[in-house]
Amino acid sequence: MALDLAQHPCFNSDVRHRTGRIHLPVAPRCNIQCNYCDRKFDCANESRPGVTSSVLSPNQAMAYLDRAVEKAPYLKVVGIAGPGDPFANPEETMQTLRQVREKYPEMLLCVATNGLNAEPYVAELAQLQVSHVTFTVNAVDPAIGTQIYAWVRDGRAIYRNEAAASLLWERQKRAIGALKNHGVIVKVNTIVVPGINDTHTEDVAIEMRALGVDIMNCIPLYPVKDTLFEDREQLGSEPMRRLRKAVQAYLPQMEHCTRCRADAVGLLGEPQRDDLVTLMRACADGPLDGQLVDADPGRPYVAVASLEGFLVNQHLGDAARLWIFGPGDPNPRLIETRATPEPGDGMGRWRELAQTIHDCRAVIVSGVGRKPRWAMEQAGLKVIEMSGLISQAVSTLYESGEVPASMRKPFRACGSECEGSGMGCS
Repeated sequence: MALDLAQHPCFNSDVRHRTGRIHLPVAPRCNIQCNYCDRKFDCANESRPGVTSSVLSPNQAMAYLDRAVEKAPYLKVVGIAGPGDPFANPEETMQTLRQVREKYPEMLLCVATNGLNAEPYVAELAQLQVSHVTFTVNAVDPAIGTQIYAWVRDGRAIYRNEAAASLLWERQKRAIGALKNHGVIVKVNTIVVPGINDTHTEDVAIEMRALGVDIMNCIPLYPVKDTLFEDREQLGSEPMRRLRKAVQAYLPQMEHCTRCRADAVGLLGEPQRDDLVTLMRACADGPLDGQLVDADPGRPYVAVASLEGFLVNQHLGDAARLWIFGPGDPNPRLIETRATPEPGDGMGRWRELAQTIHDCRAVIVSGVGRKPRWAMEQAGLKVIEMSGLISQAVSTLYESGEVPASMRKPFRACGSECEGSGMGCS
């Protein structure tokens, strides 16, 4: 079926007042940490990328889409833009795109990504007629990129500094080139950070033009609380105007960006419709059709905080390493141990830990603080407080999705009866 590509409001400002988009928030995990980003999974008050009121499974997303298009027939574009990265959640992303394309052959499909893990999916994206893909490219010089990215995770390996920025840029180049070879429209977003990449943006544009990118969107930094860049100033409107004018010599500029949330729905620039937000939350509370986190084949392992690998006897904040177990017969099989991040980085420590154990379905501990528990759960990890034998707990978890009730502890915030060192609970 021929698609009307001109109906995408982000790529064509002429239709943005009559054609709407709906973002399906099915991708909670991310594989990079930008110094300006703090993802939020239950927030209704901020309008920016990385924020959503709910996270949906692919089946929940389809139930939401079915009812949303009945209420708002002007929705012509379905996008996946997080709240993490679509290709850090490739199973959920691709399953959702397949289902949407099958049921809604006339819909435009789009994806917004950092590009680190996009290349393996380019051929299927093109087959599914995903017509528009947006990359966030903030630097093409690793010396500049290292000031923007805290880390990059590729599989189990975590990279930092210039190695991280170099890997990301190489992957972005390959993915953009592959998409253009398949005829996909590509937009590049560049977050303009004063004093870091504001004088580098033309270099980004030159490289993007060479790769065949169609349009560029220069976005002033939005300082977000609890990030490294929270105290940085935004570039003012007049400097941004001059910057865009200079960059326009290389690529057309999008100037009507509204910094869409990961669950954005409706027309660009208009407030979220209350009835659609309520509908999405209702779908998020609905059944997963048997697709529980514990049954996720992409997360075969269980992480345990333990001193010796025999008993569950360590607080998450005290654990210098986690023991990683997989299924075995008759007892769980020890896969390896993994070092935990050093204390002292606040929520950044817990986000990094969640990435370190991204292939685990649960983390079992003797105690945990509120913030680390929140970070683990928002990354899709079940957090279980208990004491007793690891083998018994993990075996039962694999069999039933739970540990024996007699072994569990009720969750308590750190304070009374906490035996931890206090180094990592906040």
